[in-house]
Amino acid sequence: MSRPPARSAGAAALLGASLMLLALNLRPLFPSLSVLLPEITQALDMRGSTAGYLTTLPVLCMGLFAPLAPWLGQRIGTERTLFIVLVLIGAGTALRGAGGLWALFLGTALGGAGIALGNVLLPSIVKRDFASRAALMTGLYTMSLVGGAALAAAATLPLTHALDGSWGRGLAIWALVALVALAAWTPFALRAGPRGARGRLLPVVGLRRDPLAWTVTLFMGLQSSLAYCVLGWLAPILRARGLDGTEAGLVVSLSILVEVAACLLTPLIATRSRDQRILCAALTFAATVALLGLLFGPRWTIWPWAAVQGIGQGGLFAVAMTIIVLRSPDSHVAAHLSGMAQATGYVLAAGGPLLVGVLHQWSGSFETTSWLFGTLGLLTGWAGWHAGRDRLVRARAVGGPAAAGEARPAPAAAGRP
Repeated sequence: MSRPPARSAGAAALLGASLMLLALNLRPLFPSLSVLLPEITQALDMRGSTAGYLTTLPVLCMGLFAPLAPWLGQRIGTERTLFIVLVLIGAGTALRGAGGLWALFLGTALGGAGIALGNVLLPSIVKRDFASRAALMTGLYTMSLVGGAALAAAATLPLTHALDGSWGRGLAIWALVALVALAAWTPFALRAGPRGARGRLLPVVGLRRDPLAWTVTLFMGLQSSLAYCVLGWLAPILRARGLDGTEAGLVVSLSILVEVAACLLTPLIATRSRDQRILCAALTFAATVALLGLLFGPRWTIWPWAAVQGIGQGGLFAVAMTIIVLRSPDSHVAAHLSGMAQATGYVLAAGGPLLVGVLHQWSGSFETTSWLFGTLGLLTGWAGWHAGRDRLVRARAVGGPAAAGEARPAPAAAGRP
């Protein structure tokens, strides 16, 4: 995956717009299920633990399938792999609407596999095609990514009501968004050669022996666990507090919409700082305290806490993705570090939503999950403090330049605009 020839401004803008449309499809799978979970649980007579497995499944698939992304990118090309991403997400989303527990689980697994591949490859494309504007493009695609989640959180329940109250149709309608993105991305996939016409993704050595790479991985996994607890369970938590389904969806949507702004601004702040330790700690504090406020605070504070939670959670995701780029010496290492962080990290993250379901079934209340949220917050802050150090991972691409593990000037490594 060597550096591509320079693109014209129009071609670069078209690629950037297509990437944002692709990123729009990487999260609706989660909140669309979350806002309909009470109806689905009742219709399919699901236990709390089964609902926990269902909310955990896509996160687990994201961890299990993430290691395939660099390999597929090398074998068939990044552009063609991202075409497969959209096919999997579209097919899985449509299948969830077929009705029945097995279709729901299978469709969720297919969608999770597609999301895994897309999550891993987007940072490496940014490093490859937008190296001089890495912070801006990271902010734009993460903004689009969480924007898709916000749209699904706000619109799924009203769409379901408009579709005769069918929860299956309410889930399946999001396949149309994947279809639009597939139409936009197909020309890039068709023009790409067997390896994306960009050269090959070099193997990387030394990555899994590097302590910094493991702290980046832990940070990705822990903040993701907190995020998927929110995406999977915040709407049911709010409905248990007395909000109706539409209002709960709007609160979740507000939180995610605030994440959009945080995702756009956080990479710019991160790349202009010598390191990201204080930023990671502050964002973790905001996300965790606000989540506890949503759980226990007076009802009139729910909307303000949702906004604060969005700032913290959106910032955490954006800085985690930015740190993958900042800690990598080149696009080859960035692709492999992204795969490592998301493979191991999302397997770790899968435990969060599952434990929420188990704790709720065990206690009959969501209040017991406060211990889980507090623990995840403390661990995320610790991992972010260490991952935010001004260092490069001690890894190198075979056949590529060696990476120094010492401190380096932040602007040169960050690829500032």
